[in-house]
Order: sequence, then C-alpha cells, then structure tokens
Amino acid sequence: MSLPHAILTALLEKPSSGLELTRRFDKSIGYFWSATHQQIYRELGKLEAEGSIRALAPQQPARGQKKRYEVLPAGRAELARWTAASQDPKPLRDTLLLRLRAAAVVGTAGIGEDLRRHLDLHQRQLAEYEEIQERDFPPGKDAPADRLQHLVLRAGIDLETFWTGWLTHALEEFERIPAEGSTTP
Repeated sequence: MSLPHAILTALLEKPSSGLELTRRFDKSIGYFWSATHQQIYRELGKLEAEGSIRALAPQQPARGQKKRYEVLPAGRAELARWTAASQDPKPLRDTLLLRLRAAAVVGTAGIGEDLRRHLDLHQRQLAEYEEIQERDFPPGKDAPADRLQHLVLRAGIDLETFWTGWLTHALEEFERIPAEGSTTP
C-alpha cells in the first residue's frame, strides 16, 4: 500500500508528470522505496480514478505533451491518515544472511567473494549518501521539512554504516574459517 503514498508525497512536494516522477524515484525516493516506470504509471491511473490526484491543464497546447499531476484534497487527507497511522517494524529479510546460514550446512563456496562484493556496494552507497548530505544539508539548513528529509538520509547513512561494519567483521570471521576440505586440529 505504500507506493501510492510515496507518489502522493512526491506530488505534494512538486506536481510532476509520470516521467518526472520516475526520475525523482531514481534520484531520491528510490533510495528507500523503489518502483518501476510501469508501476508508477499504473498507480497514477488508480490515484486519478479514485479522485486522489488530477491531471493539470497543459500550460500551452502541444501535441504529445506529458500529463502533469497534482494532489487533490482527498489525496492529501489519505496521505495524512496514512502518515498518522501506527505501523509495526518489518522483520529483516536478507538473502545474504540466509545464504550464510545455508553455507554452514552446504559449504562456503563463493561466499567470501560475495561478502567482499557486498562490502564494496555498501561502501559506495555510504559514500553517495555522505555526498548528498554534504551537498544538500549544510549547517543551518533546519526548516522542519529539511530536518525530516535529513532524518531519512541519516537512516540511510546509519544503515550503510552498520552494513559496512558488519560486513568487515563478517569477512574477518570468514577468513578464520578453515577452507573446505581441510582438516581442523
């Protein structure tokens, strides 16, 4: 149910076309809530049909002009209701952790390389988030909307910091595990 709420949030921040929303998902919202081009367009159609959004009149008549959407009062009310509602945290589901558990019973082939690859990916994501923080949240930028957006970014930074630390520890531990087929003293 969260994709429509992500779209409503993005449209309240700035009325946009489907293509503009897709680009914004790729650059910001997609860091914590991803959606394909098709999913966004399908959801725009549903939101428009239920009266949560509407297409804006084109600024200039032009053939093939993209529809731009804005949020209607019903959409704002739904987003406010959803924001205020209580939700329980979701349990962690991570394939890498499951694969490590499986490696304990079937062997560790390929796991070390993948741990290193994951560490590299998380280090790069952390660096990207830190660049965004440096660029978009200088000291003194503390309007309420900025502070909330920075909190979302801090969650990403903190998660990537956790994963880089944990993966570094996991690789150190993995190096102490005897290679498959060796005998332990």
